[in-house]
Amino acid sequence: MTDSVDPSASTPHTGYGVVQDYLKTLDSSPGVYRMLDSESRVLYVGKARNLRARVSNYARPGHSGRIERMIAATASMMFLTTRTETEALLLEQNLIKQLKPKYNVLLRDDKSFPNILVAKDHEFPQIKKHRGARKQKGTYFGPFASAGAVNRTLNQLQKAFLLRNCSDAMFSGRTRACLLHQIKRCSAPCVGKISEEDYANSVRDAEQFLSGRSTRIQEDLAAQMQQASDAMEFERAAAIRDRIRALTQVQTNQGINPRGVAEADIVALHMESGQACVQVFFIRANQNWGNQDFYPRVGADISPAEAMEAFLGQFYDNKEPPRQLILSDGIENTDLMERALSEKSGRKVEILVPQRGEKAELVSGALRNARESLARRMSESATQAKLLRGMADAFDLEGPPQRIEVYDNSHIQGTNAVGGMIVAGPEGLMKNAYRKFNIRGDDLTPGDDFGMMKEVLTRRFSRLLKEDPDRDKGHWPDLLLIDGGAGQVSAVAEIMAEHGVEDIPMVGVAKGIDRDHGKEEFHRIGKRPFALQRNDPVLYFVQRLRDEAHRFAIGTHRAKRAKTIGATPLDEIAGVGASRKRALLAHFGSAKAVSRANLADLKAVDGISAALAEKIYDFFHDRG
Repeated sequence: MTDSVDPSASTPHTGYGVVQDYLKTLDSSPGVYRMLDSESRVLYVGKARNLRARVSNYARPGHSGRIERMIAATASMMFLTTRTETEALLLEQNLIKQLKPKYNVLLRDDKSFPNILVAKDHEFPQIKKHRGARKQKGTYFGPFASAGAVNRTLNQLQKAFLLRNCSDAMFSGRTRACLLHQIKRCSAPCVGKISEEDYANSVRDAEQFLSGRSTRIQEDLAAQMQQASDAMEFERAAAIRDRIRALTQVQTNQGINPRGVAEADIVALHMESGQACVQVFFIRANQNWGNQDFYPRVGADISPAEAMEAFLGQFYDNKEPPRQLILSDGIENTDLMERALSEKSGRKVEILVPQRGEKAELVSGALRNARESLARRMSESATQAKLLRGMADAFDLEGPPQRIEVYDNSHIQGTNAVGGMIVAGPEGLMKNAYRKFNIRGDDLTPGDDFGMMKEVLTRRFSRLLKEDPDRDKGHWPDLLLIDGGAGQVSAVAEIMAEHGVEDIPMVGVAKGIDRDHGKEEFHRIGKRPFALQRNDPVLYFVQRLRDEAHRFAIGTHRAKRAKTIGATPLDEIAGVGASRKRALLAHFGSAKAVSRANLADLKAVDGISAALAEKIYDFFHDRG
């Protein structure tokens, strides 16, 4: 792979002349090209089977309005040649996600999806939700469209197969069965209520069910229920009946369970008024594991084929594609996309655009969802635009804010203090822009909210000044909402002035008389506080933003506190990982008991070598 840049970097002009200059230096190699403006910002990233032929298309007029504007703004170009066109496709999508060019179709809010993991690193496997890299030993089932879809399935699987969901540390520390066993959600292998062999059979049945082989399992359970009933073991028969119901409930919740589609993603695109919605249904093991909608950034002159191809390339850039992609709209480079995805996954991936039969019915259902979802979003966007205009009127802003940042802190008497920042804009809450701040200040007085806010804002705007000094990347807020009154607003204004940032409007939201929801007062620098009418939609909007910031800060604080509670001094000892920590706690009962143990007792623990025992002993001895 080679990289080339502008042969005439000092050329001041833009447009067709710039593109024509590059034709002199290009050959017919496959590769990726970038079009940049006069400030070296990337306008567009594209791939080509033949770079010279592709770029020559841009050297002649006759394009859509979007492409004409892009060419007119182009001041330079960059090229990366690749060995194959497939490699160029993969590189193109990677660069689009990384650089977010203005004129590309761009998938927003891309994320990983959860799976169900049957962990196999314990004699009694645990079943749990898993998100991220598949590093833990076990069997993975997914993806599911949402955490809610996973949780509902896990809930029913617990009823049906009685598998444990507790951590290994909790498992090893049990001396009696937990509540889940009492409510018939776990077979309690931790206290020997089930043999290892019988538990392994339950694990096998759960895996077969998640693999789509549910008919045999339900037939076996029905036979067992009949046998128990014939033997007048009515309590056991009722328990088996409940397990059958749980399995049926999983299938009922899934809604669509296609017989002729074992493993596929159904991808349906609906475009309207320069906006687009893509619905993806995840079909695995002939079961529907949920659906998710996406709203890629498109223009009015983007074709469905172009939008669909861009979506597929970016969506599967960090995900393993299924064996089939069943689409509502064909793409221009089907063979190329199939090769790229097949190479990526190490197995054949097929792309289909069905015209009839069950697959076409699945696409039709997904397309209906996409159409309805886009209609709702467009309606919500219109409402959101009206609210932002109302914010501008209420707080005397120059125009509707495009980015509102709301800050809040959470702590208990100063411990585990965190700051939270949420962001809202024309499309509502921008959750991928949320940020949390672990309060580091050692000199802060416990409960010093002013000091915490100063640290949060100092870190936030120091980073902004460093990463986006020209304010042209869309990361700077148009409005700050602060939870508090005149004092908090004055303190924030001083902090901002210290950083030379004095042109961002800020509003303090203070509870009114008796802290009544609806009597909020709004505070601004140099102006009298005021209130909005109780039925003003802008008031409700501000309340929602403040409550969301509070929810986010409290959730972050609780997660930090829970992590701290589970921490022990053993975490600080090099060489003591999770398994050795479990062994030490199981042997001695607590970290304090480990700290008091003598060297001989430490050496007696399974998995603790003589050298590590000395290290543990010295660690606590030096500290004590």
